[in-house]
Amino acid sequence: MIEYKQTICPYCSCGCGIYLVIEDGKIIGQEPQNEHPINEGGNCPKGRNAYQFLYSEDRLKTPLIRKNGELVQSTWDEVFELITSKLKEAEPNEFGLLASGKNTNEDAYVQQKFTRVVMKTNNVEYCGRLCHSSTAAGLGPTVGSGVMPISQMDIEKTDCIFLVGINLKETFPLMAKRAMRAKAKGAKIIVMDPRKTITARELGDIHLQLEAGTDVLVLNSLMKIILENELEDKEFIESRTTGIEALREHLTSLDLQEMSKISSVSLKDLNKTARMLAKAKTCCVIYNQGLNQHTTGTDGIKALATLALIIGQYGRPGTGLCPTRGQINGEGTGDMGCLNVFYPGFQRVGTPAEPHIKFGELWGVENLPAEPGLPYTKMIQQTKYMWIIGTNPMMAAPDVDRVRESLEAKELLIVQDIYLTETAQLADIVLPVSTWVEREGVHAYVDRRVQKINKLVEPPGDAKPDWWVVCQVANRMGFKDKFDFSSPSEILDEIRKVVPPYRGITYERLENTLGGIQWPCPSEDHPGTSTFFTEKFNTPDGLGHLQVIEYKPPAELPDKAYPYILSTGRSIFHYHTGTMSRRTPKLDAEVPINYCQVNPKDAAAKNITDGCKITLSTRRGSIEAKARLTDDVPKGFVFLPFHFSESCANKITNPVLDPSCGMPEYKVCSVNIEVVK
Repeated sequence: MIEYKQTICPYCSCGCGIYLVIEDGKIIGQEPQNEHPINEGGNCPKGRNAYQFLYSEDRLKTPLIRKNGELVQSTWDEVFELITSKLKEAEPNEFGLLASGKNTNEDAYVQQKFTRVVMKTNNVEYCGRLCHSSTAAGLGPTVGSGVMPISQMDIEKTDCIFLVGINLKETFPLMAKRAMRAKAKGAKIIVMDPRKTITARELGDIHLQLEAGTDVLVLNSLMKIILENELEDKEFIESRTTGIEALREHLTSLDLQEMSKISSVSLKDLNKTARMLAKAKTCCVIYNQGLNQHTTGTDGIKALATLALIIGQYGRPGTGLCPTRGQINGEGTGDMGCLNVFYPGFQRVGTPAEPHIKFGELWGVENLPAEPGLPYTKMIQQTKYMWIIGTNPMMAAPDVDRVRESLEAKELLIVQDIYLTETAQLADIVLPVSTWVEREGVHAYVDRRVQKINKLVEPPGDAKPDWWVVCQVANRMGFKDKFDFSSPSEILDEIRKVVPPYRGITYERLENTLGGIQWPCPSEDHPGTSTFFTEKFNTPDGLGHLQVIEYKPPAELPDKAYPYILSTGRSIFHYHTGTMSRRTPKLDAEVPINYCQVNPKDAAAKNITDGCKITLSTRRGSIEAKARLTDDVPKGFVFLPFHFSESCANKITNPVLDPSCGMPEYKVCSVNIEVVK
């Protein structure tokens, strides 16, 4: 019998609806869901090919243990016995857990609870450290919250859209559809990006093609023009912000022509952009990793938020800074507390609120950790025992050769995943798990939209849900009463008790609400919250805090040995480390090997021809890729996707970190390129 079952696409964080075609317990096809409010029958290439990765021949089906240097099949009882005996030897500061933005909220909640309750440490992180930690660090002191403050549907209601460091048409095509609708109604779109992306070409009315890493200079320039020409929203500044005089004094001291020269953005474009932003009735600012992934990413976000504040673009539908999340549960995993400085519900470690005491009372345990744990990259380097769940630092972390050395030196490395990933290949224990529609649970998508995914098919072999695996270990380590969950619904019940914004969100409501519910949702009769900051910000005084930001150059700039700037990013046909998309034949066929965008003038100087193989070398090492000659990248700049293990971009990226948040500088490092001989 053939059945059509509704679910949500497993790629990115838009949360598009799809139907799966199931016959005899196996997915055989899919269709877009016309009635779903997010995608309205549209899907991107990944969304149209959402399920094939489930049936890859290399799916993990049994637990594996390393014996005599080889990973061999084992049983759940054997691996649980070994894990338990080893983890009992670990001191709190010696253990670390990396969670996944692809897990459910229920999985993530159990993982952080295990780390804090059983292992007594805040050494729990997830991929958010590598993509949006600068968002939290930048928006926290500015407006008090690092989440998207509106509904993604409201994007089409604006009359001005500012896209900063985001190639919207390629990375979030369904969100780009909203921007295209706004443009058709007369909205102006400004794109700020070093590359002439498809978004800049097809959507942008203005393209601010800045030098990589000069975001703060451009944003300070725009604010200087707005204030000096009295284009600011004086009423909003007076009633809802603080710090305008210090900001005005700082901007007055800056030389606009000098900033224009360094950033390579013309005074004409700066003036035109400033006026376009200031005169907009409703302006939406959308940004992504092009702004985040710098040693100065936090500064860039503070400056961008300050710009939005001085033109009064907060607190209404279609306004505010909108960070985008790459993973299906990139928002929810953070909501659940898989961060070294936050308990669930973004209750910060070490604050006077003392969340360790609060959660100790809620969970019925004593001595929960009160000090921040290690961030992602330092956890990899400094711990002796690591449990890595559904994430692949051997592709995702910068300078992966150094990551390999650290992982190989562990006393115990547990990897829990659906394939033998590059990271799993180094593990002492590999645990097979179910994923996506093979288990039940909820995700929180880009705009805080919580949706439920039902179990539609069985996982292969002896694969189990992530939450079940963690609970089994906790039970064997003497904490059965704290992890006595028999289903994801029981976990959500506990989440609702300890995370106030989720209090009104139930499985029953989600199953009867197409498109989900946006948190905060404080009670079961509450509809959810579409727009944040309508009356006040989440700062202690309720005001938006304008920030004075000094420009700092990137940590590594071109020199004689490495004369070009390298930046990394995505392809529309692939997803993050390629674990899913490269096991999807139709997607992998579109872009089967890695490529590097090179400006034709640079190519001519190096005798590089289109399609030839080139070597990219940095101070960390070298990789090879196919040259793709294009004017989309400026002279002196090359761009490389990061989805390909055999041409791993993060073998050569710079591991230096933003001091405010631990964000690696993926978007700028110095590189040399040569033809492979």
